[in-house]
Amino acid sequence: MELRHLEVFVAVAEELSFTRASARLHLVQSGVSSAIKALERDLGAALFDRDRHRVMLTDAGQVLLPEARATLAAAQAARDAVSQAQGGLRGTVTIGTMLSTGPLDLPGLLGRFHQTHPGVTVKLRMSASGSAGLAREVLDGSLDLAVMSLPAPAPAGLSLRQVAEEPLVAVGQPGHPLAAGRATIAELAAEPFIDYPPGWGTRAFADRAFAAAGLDREVLFEAAEFTVAVNLVRGGLGVAFLPASVAASYGAGLAVIEISDHAFTWVVSVAVPSDRRLSAAARALLAELPASPAEPSGAELPASPAPTPQATPTSLIAVADSG
Repeated sequence: MELRHLEVFVAVAEELSFTRASARLHLVQSGVSSAIKALERDLGAALFDRDRHRVMLTDAGQVLLPEARATLAAAQAARDAVSQAQGGLRGTVTIGTMLSTGPLDLPGLLGRFHQTHPGVTVKLRMSASGSAGLAREVLDGSLDLAVMSLPAPAPAGLSLRQVAEEPLVAVGQPGHPLAAGRATIAELAAEPFIDYPPGWGTRAFADRAFAAAGLDREVLFEAAEFTVAVNLVRGGLGVAFLPASVAASYGAGLAVIEISDHAFTWVVSVAVPSDRRLSAAARALLAELPASPAEPSGAELPASPAPTPQATPTSLIAVADSG
């Protein structure tokens, strides 16, 4: 079994297309097909069901995919270790993030990393499925680590470390009756809500708070962008939660609803796999993330080597994830 065959397999599995995998790998399509056939011969199993219209993983392919990713990651870690020993950290780190990371200045952090580790290529990815989608991508190896927002405890296979937190602010249209005084969580629950899709961190923290209080609420509108949520609130269609930093940036003129009997808090964490070792480059990036006093999962994350200043620019690649 050859590493290059596993690399081709992962590309086809992620693209679910031999044509797109060929373009991604800069190989002719016949070379992609030959590599897959060779791997299937080595393993004695078909890895894909394919016809003219679709490509799907077989059961054997689904089992192989996480193992193939882990094998390729281990091989890359070995290369990175040798490169580092020869002078300078190198490699690629794929990090997931949310629309907002609150008080955590992720662009500034990546800029500092850019200056310190020029030999490292950083790929930044967002998930249409929110923090839940980021968690799945860390678990399956698509991401090395992710800045996300999930209530504790951490999902099996993940370690979480809190890096920031801020209040979730309840807002309504200008002049909303509940903004005239201090409202209770029960009074807030009776209002129609504008919220984010299931899987988003802010949604998860709000849902958990209402469930813990034994309250149901009705989410009439779901929005995948803060500006959309704010505009729906301005239109008088419901109330919404915004992270405090987002409310300060986008919520001018909205009525802030103070809650007298509950404090809604949004926690931002970094997630890494608990069952596989990070590359040296990923550990170096992890070390740049702040450590908040509170650790929601109680898990310890891998230590990182001290940064080594370099001279040429790190490559930063932003990748939009379609889901």
